[in-house]
Amino acid sequence: MEFFRIKHDIPFMKHALVFNVISLLTFLLAVFFLATRGLNLGVDFRGGTVIEISYTHAADLSRVRAAIDKMNLGEFAVQTFGSATSALIRLPLKEGVSTAQLSERVMAALRADDPGVTQQRVEFVGPQVGKELYENGALALLLVSFGIVAYLAFRFEWRFAVSAIIANLHDVIIILGFFALFQWEFSLPVLAAVLAVLGYSVNESVVIADRIRENFRKMRKASVPQVINSAITSTLSRTIITHGCTLMMVLSIFFFGGETLHHFALALAIGICFGIYSSALVMASLVMWLGVSREDLVKPDKKSGPAGAEKILP
Repeated sequence: MEFFRIKHDIPFMKHALVFNVISLLTFLLAVFFLATRGLNLGVDFRGGTVIEISYTHAADLSRVRAAIDKMNLGEFAVQTFGSATSALIRLPLKEGVSTAQLSERVMAALRADDPGVTQQRVEFVGPQVGKELYENGALALLLVSFGIVAYLAFRFEWRFAVSAIIANLHDVIIILGFFALFQWEFSLPVLAAVLAVLGYSVNESVVIADRIRENFRKMRKASVPQVINSAITSTLSRTIITHGCTLMMVLSIFFFGGETLHHFALALAIGICFGIYSSALVMASLVMWLGVSREDLVKPDKKSGPAGAEKILP
């Protein structure tokens, strides 16, 4: 499906250096903010108190947040849990205050706002558990990256594997850089969004790589930049439709999904925008600079000639 068809190829590779300089500067800024400001880890990673509450009616999360916000306990999270009448509250660690004391204070504030609330359970999540979650998340990111490299190297060629993982990790670092710069809370849902963006960007890289390989078969007299320009131009309509629709859904979550999904949707939106750029322009230009050629992707067919010698067909 195409909303429009571009008759002439856009010379993207003519400006490859500009695209990559922009990417490099953005990447370095993200690394700088990560190194100087760091991530604002949520309760999932820092540890804290988890309280499950239940109402006789549908839980009004905005009223719960307002009641807890008046207590000045620092950053906290409130989300639905199990059913519409239940909610889960995550509170940060407080020096000199035990889990029992903290839960009693919170429940007193909630009962003052709505007497129909009851406490179902209260748990303490230690910093060690948060550290394990953080390390497991980093390990998941590493394993996903290795899987992407192996898949692209097997399906296409090592140049595409190297270029794609550089471009896709570039998206991940930029997302983390935004969260470090603005000190948005980095929680497990945000980590899930980062992993989703990594897979989402790979899909775009595979589409463009597949078109590049197809163009090498069809455009036998074209140069490598011409082949890549044609590949990006021919997938441009698909890119706009696919990513545009996905971005609309993500933005609907961002604006109407509530506070729980706010940062999750924000990470996805940033990743989608930069994923389009990196997959189409950064990955493709890196492939070109690494010296990809027709022979790397299109293997010659060998047939025996009349004298038993092998004949290489073009």
